[in-house]
Order: sequence, then C-alpha cells, then structure tokens
Amino acid sequence: MSQDLKNKAAAYLRALETADWDTARSMCADTATVWHNDGKGEQSIEENVEGMEGQIHTIESMSYDITRQFAQPGEVLQQHVVHVATKNGMRGEVHAAVYFRFDAAGLITRIEEYANFVPAGQGT
Repeated sequence: MSQDLKNKAAAYLRALETADWDTARSMCADTATVWHNDGKGEQSIEENVEGMEGQIHTIESMSYDITRQFAQPGEVLQQHVVHVATKNGMRGEVHAAVYFRFDAAGLITRIEEYANFVPAGQGT
C-alpha cells in the first residue's frame, strides 16, 4: 500500500511536469487543500492548479527529481528538487519537502510544501 501511495505522489508530479492539469486534478479529492510556506495561506486544489496554469506560459521546462520518499498508511513525505528553465533564460531549482495526505480511495486530500528557490549557479 505505501508503495502505491509513493507512486501516486510521483504520478501527480509527472502530471504537473507535462502540464496535464486534468490528470493532476483527477488525482485529488474535490475538497483537497494545498499549503506552501510562502505566507499566503491555504488554497483549494483548484486555485493551486489554476495558479500553475497561469504561469506555464513562462516556463520552458520543468522536471521533478525525487530524492527520497517515506510512506505510512495514508501519507507520503518526500524531498525533491524541481529544475526550472524559463523562456526568458532564467534557470534554477526549487528544493522542497512535500507532505501528501490521501483518503481511503487513494485521492490526495492535502499537500503541504516547504520550498526554497535557488537560482542556477548559487548552490544550496
């Protein structure tokens, strides 16, 4: 079961990488919430995906490199690095620790992301 949840968390990120918003939404419960450490508070999954959709026109490429995952029933905690290249030439990485909570049906009900953007060449 825990491997299934790890795979689901990874599949959610793969959907984001390819801007497959419908698949990302379908992996989440309608009542799912998202929190980031940016001070803006919680968002619904719909608000979060709409925000990503609104920024995708600036992104040349984005890929997630999962460095570790831990799972227990209904939860996955993972560390990953998002490699981002924008169309205006900016390159960088977002180092993140992300918590995923799942319901009994295997849908994501909560995402908490603790992230730090590091411009290319500046190290971690």
